[in-house]
Formats: sequence, structure tokens, C-alpha cells
Amino acid sequence: MKLVNIGYGNMLAADRLVAVVSPDAAPIRRMIQDARDTGRVIDATCGHKTRAVIVTDSEHIILSPLLPETVAARIDEHKGTEEEA
Repeated sequence: MKLVNIGYGNMLAADRLVAVVSPDAAPIRRMIQDARDTGRVIDATCGHKTRAVIVTDSEHIILSPLLPETVAARIDEHKGTEEEA
């Protein structure tokens, strides 16, 4: 299992990732609220502004302080090192 840093020392299993989206759209905000109501939100922002919303295959929602582009770049970097091995 390979882990990807999603900000402030928090790690995510790369193979569990489904999507990385921006929290600005109303449907994403509703998705976050629904997940909060059912206890499926993991807040990894450490009190900072949420800049990326990560959806996992277990339908958990992870809030990250990094930009979606940064998270995607770290995941791509992870996959590149995995292919070289």
C-alpha cells in the first residue's frame, strides 16, 4: 500500500482514491454536508481552509488544505515511482 501526503503530515492510501475535486461548487458542498450528517467526513485541514475534497472508494470524504492540482501531482508522482520499480 502506497501513501500520498495530503497536507500537514496526513496520508492517504493512493489505491483508495476515486476523485479529487474543488469544494467551490454547490453540489460538492452538499455532498460534504451529507457526509458530515452520516459521519463519513475526515477533516485533514488542521484548521485551515479546505481547498480540495477527496472522495474514496469507501464513500468517505476527506478535506485537504492543498489545492486539487497539488494533490493530483503528488498522486501522479507516486504512480511514476511505482512504475519505475
